[in-house]
Amino acid sequence: MFEAAGLFLAGFLSATLLPGSSEAALVLALAGETTDRTTIIAIAAATTGNTLGSCVNWAIGRFLGRFREHPRFPVSAATFERYAAWYGRWGVWSLLLSWAPVIGDPLTVIAGMFRTPLAIFVPVVAAAKLARYLVVAGAVEFVTG
Repeated sequence: MFEAAGLFLAGFLSATLLPGSSEAALVLALAGETTDRTTIIAIAAATTGNTLGSCVNWAIGRFLGRFREHPRFPVSAATFERYAAWYGRWGVWSLLLSWAPVIGDPLTVIAGMFRTPLAIFVPVVAAAKLARYLVVAGAVEFVTG
């Protein structure tokens, strides 16, 4: 149970704008002897934590959106416009890349700024995060056989 809580926390923190690697935590959890049940629990804990962390990013974006014109806004106008154009072009489907390093977290913030409904945001982000953890778990299973 402690491992699941640790995976949840690692997933949550790494999904926010803080640095972290929930994939490494999942690999460590799955590298030892595991059963199908413990693997499912580990993947579920990491996915849930990571999805909720992205919801924090969404809330930050929702809050910060009104301050975009402020001189101390944390993102340059050019960077914001680049992400906004990406989100404008691909819409909610761009959130399928929310798992990706570097671009994933800003996309979830932009989704909040553009007021993407949580009822759409959460399932798309959760599916992307789950897919990533399934790939990681599959790679661990392949390597450790």
